Amino acid sequence: MTRTNWSRFSKLALALVVLLSAFAGQAGAVSVASDDVPDEAQVGTQVTASVTLEELYRSPQLESWTLAGQTDLEDVTWTVAYYDQTGARVDQQSFDGQNFSGAEIATADGTSEVEVTVTGIVPEVESYSYDPAQTFTIISLDQTREGGSSNDIDSWTVHHYTEESAAARDELDSARDAIQRASGANTQQAQQTFNNAVEAYNGEEFNLATNLANEAETSANQARQSSQTTQLLIYAAGGLLVVALIVGGFLYWRSQQSTYDKLG
Repeated sequence: MTRTNWSRFSKLALALVVLLSAFAGQAGAVSVASDDVPDEAQVGTQVTASVTLEELYRSPQLESWTLAGQTDLEDVTWTVAYYDQTGARVDQQSFDGQNFSGAEIATADGTSEVEVTVTGIVPEVESYSYDPAQTFTIISLDQTREGGSSNDIDSWTVHHYTEESAAARDELDSARDAIQRASGANTQQAQQTFNNAVEAYNGEEFNLATNLANEAETSANQARQSSQTTQLLIYAAGGLLVVALIVGGFLYWRSQQSTYDKLG
C-alpha cells in the first residue's frame, strides 16, 4: 500500500471510530438502574410503576438534557425525584396527564439518579389477544436534547384484563397444558377445539371460550388416557407372547428329553 493510500485508509478508519464512538455514546447515554412495574393489572384499577435512571451523563455533550414520559394509563400523576451521589433527594417535580416533558437533568444541579413514578387507572382493552397477551404501555421514557433531537430510553408494557377475560385465559392455559401433556396421543380434535376457543377469546366471547377450552381439555385428557391404555395393552400382549414362547420352548425341551430317555 502506498503512503497516500495508507494515509487515506487511516483517516477513514479514524473517522469510522469517531462515528461509532459518538453513536455508542448517544445510544447508551442513560441506563435503567431498576424498575418496579407490575406484570399485569385489572382494567379500572389504580396502579403505580416506577423506574430509576442512572449514568445520566455518559457523553460530554450531554451535560444537560430533558426527560419526557408517556403512558396509556388514565387520570395520571407523574413524580420525578432527583438524587445526588450520596443518595439524598435534592429535588422533586410533579406532572399531570398522559404525557409530560420539562424535567431538566443537569450535572450543574448535582443530579446523579432520577426516579420516575407514574400512577393512574388501567385503561380498557382495545383488542383482546390470547397469544401474545394484550398489553398497554404503562411507562415510556425519552431523552430530549437541545435542538429537538431525542432518544428512546426504554418502554414498559403490562398485560391488562377483566375478570371475564382472566377466567377464560385460565381455562385456555389449562387446556393448552393438557394438550401438551398428551403429546404423542391423537389430540387433533382437542387442538381444533382449542383453536376455536382462542378465536372466541380474541373475539371477546369469553363464556364460549371457557366452554370450548373445557371441552378441549377433556378431549386431550381422554386422548392421553386412551393412548396410555393402548400402550398398556401392547405391553401386556407383548408380555403374553414372551411367556408363551418361554412355555413353548420349555415344553419342546421336555419333549426332547423324553425322546432321548426312550432311545436310551
